[in-house]
Amino acid sequence: MHPVLWDLHLGKLGTFTLGTYGLFYAIAFLVGVRVAMAYAKREGIDPTQMIDLGIWTLLAGIVGAKLLLVLVEFPYYLHHSMEIVYNWRSAGVFYGGFIAAGLVGLWYVRRNRLPLAKTADALAPGVALAQAIGRIGCLSAGCCYGKPTDVRWALTFVDPRAHDLTGVPLAIPLHPTQIYHGLADLALFALLAFLYPRKRVDGIVFWVYVLTYAILRFAIEFYRGDYRGEVFGGLLSTSQLIGIVAAAVAAYSILRLRAAHRHA
Repeated sequence: MHPVLWDLHLGKLGTFTLGTYGLFYAIAFLVGVRVAMAYAKREGIDPTQMIDLGIWTLLAGIVGAKLLLVLVEFPYYLHHSMEIVYNWRSAGVFYGGFIAAGLVGLWYVRRNRLPLAKTADALAPGVALAQAIGRIGCLSAGCCYGKPTDVRWALTFVDPRAHDLTGVPLAIPLHPTQIYHGLADLALFALLAFLYPRKRVDGIVFWVYVLTYAILRFAIEFYRGDYRGEVFGGLLSTSQLIGIVAAAVAAYSILRLRAAHRHA
């Protein structure tokens, strides 16, 4: 893969490195916001609000993902505190970012008196598509790598810079979990785009996103090879445990919304 697109040598000023990971996450953010703006317009929400909301939630998501990463590996970082600064380049744990972004997003929505359910629905498809695009960056950098395997579609990383950036094993065939994630996110976007014009109650699109993502993420986690924390003696990863809770909350919310709609 190609963790770095190019290095621009600036003499005494040093070297400017354009990383593939960062580039695709920037593209993912712009595409996600643009999709959210389109759906916000359909909901009668000022599309420009999605720009500010996107920036706030992006910043919160970055911080939240890093914080959960540190918490998951707290014993390690307790004795290697400088690694917190060094690993700031890593993606972190998605659910940490999702929770932090959700809290900040809720604050923004209430502060600006936006309709919560409609805004959440407008955001969901864009988030799913942004995740799919962002996984290209993951694949290029080698983060979120899979377990060793002998399947025909296995990927083998050979670039030392990928190992330095993400710790991905080199010269070992691995499950292409980045591709699994990307295809799952793309399918989720298609599902939400199909559901959106057919929804009968506000909020349903968002909760379908949460439920479906949790199920897909839970399954793919079994093929991940990077350390993401362990619970129940290593039976599940931290993300799988959070996913179970998220799926339960989402399923309950969907049933409640449907019941409220039937009795309306």
